[in-house]
Amino acid sequence: MNKYASLPQLSQPRFLMCRPQYFAVTYSINPWMDPRAWADSGELLHATAARQWAGLHRTLLARDVAIETIEPAPGLPDLVFTANAAVVLNRKAVLARFFHPERRREQPAIAAGFRALQAHGLLDEVVEMPERVTLEGAGDCIWDRWRGFFWMGCGFRSDAAASTVIEEQFGARCLPLALADPSFYHLDTAFCALPHGEVLYYPQAFTAAALAAIYEHVAPAQRIKLNRADATRFTANAVCVDRVLVLSSCSDALRRTLEERGYTVAKTPLQAFLRSGGSACCLTLRLDHQTRAEQASTMTAA
Repeated sequence: MNKYASLPQLSQPRFLMCRPQYFAVTYSINPWMDPRAWADSGELLHATAARQWAGLHRTLLARDVAIETIEPAPGLPDLVFTANAAVVLNRKAVLARFFHPERRREQPAIAAGFRALQAHGLLDEVVEMPERVTLEGAGDCIWDRWRGFFWMGCGFRSDAAASTVIEEQFGARCLPLALADPSFYHLDTAFCALPHGEVLYYPQAFTAAALAAIYEHVAPAQRIKLNRADATRFTANAVCVDRVLVLSSCSDALRRTLEERGYTVAKTPLQAFLRSGGSACCLTLRLDHQTRAEQASTMTAA
């Protein structure tokens, strides 16, 4: 069982999702995307994606989470991957600035969606990244609740300079990790900071310097190394709800390892989205992350 003390869960977990009404693989901006293969079975694949997204939605609701939605829009097939939309902490959102032109078209829709969340009282502040600095939201900028800082993937989609912006905006440390394998182009495809201290990671996705940074900040007993088979299933691309990991698939050996540490694995198939290089975490954005100082303030106010 997990030997580390738990951090308190102060409020109902809240996520942002977007229905896959217009999801398709119509361009290629990572090694997983093959528009021709999608076109050969487009209607069937789209129906599968809709069914699998609904399965993820149901699985999360069954874990007593709140889910907000952003409206899908024609011509924006990857808007469904809400993890890339922003970085959110302490009711503040820093909106993404995308690397590829195909995804830059999402930015006005994302901005409108977040202004709506602010208008409904779910966020206090919404700000934009500086021009010429790319950061693809929580896909590359992962809040580590246990350690109280951000891990940030860089090299393919996000600039290392974005770490300074994040530190200035949130007053929390942001540690860049250079990515080495284009198949793991966002940090959340190869790295998952679990809420009770453990870290799932695929070593081959990182440069030697990035691995050294991980090893410096994560004790050996807290490291859960993924093999290639689990990594290419996007097992690290999991949604964490306290001690429940919602993911598309994982090996029996990894499931046993997680269960020995006190976690429950909830599988929900998402193979249709893997065709675009995404899975459970990519399809969600956590809206309720807080620093420990903010948690203490909330507890005092309560």
